[in-house]
Amino acid sequence: MNWDEQLSLAINGLAGRSPSVDWVMMELAKPGLLWVPGVLLGVYWLWLSWREALVAAPVLAGAIGLVDAIGAQLKHLTQRLRPCEALPDVRELVGCGGTFGFPSNHAVNTAAAAAFLQVLYPRSGWISWPVVFAVGLARVYVGAHYATDVAGGWLIGGSCGACAAWVLLRWPRFPRPAAKPAPSPCHQPRG
Repeated sequence: MNWDEQLSLAINGLAGRSPSVDWVMMELAKPGLLWVPGVLLGVYWLWLSWREALVAAPVLAGAIGLVDAIGAQLKHLTQRLRPCEALPDVRELVGCGGTFGFPSNHAVNTAAAAAFLQVLYPRSGWISWPVVFAVGLARVYVGAHYATDVAGGWLIGGSCGACAAWVLLRWPRFPRPAAKPAPSPCHQPRG
């Protein structure tokens, strides 16, 4: 047994010890979990800066759709069985899903969104990356993925999301507010 299988089984081995932790992890592992927060974020984004949101939100949605499709194609190319298919000792808390598991599309999609938002709004990482980590951990906890399925998903999704945001920032018609200039050292109040 390799280190990835050992790590994944150690995380999955925590399943069944606490009904409340199991419930939280199963909720985090659900495919539709992030639609409600995503819609709320979209409404807040529209309220905060509707012009920016009208341009960036479709780019974000397109980036997530693209990386989701890439992840699905990579599953068929790599044909790596999920731990719930390959290992006899896995505690399966939710359905196993499809046959193949690399990369985790939950990890791909959440990392793409987090990286996209962090490039546009650097302070958003304090909220988005812990959510990405929790969702990825939950996928291993419920027995649906190996730890490297999740880590690979984070790398693929994060790279694509950051790239999409970087390209958007270089588009001259993207309506970003002008950055506030740093105060000049000549005009600092004397203490």
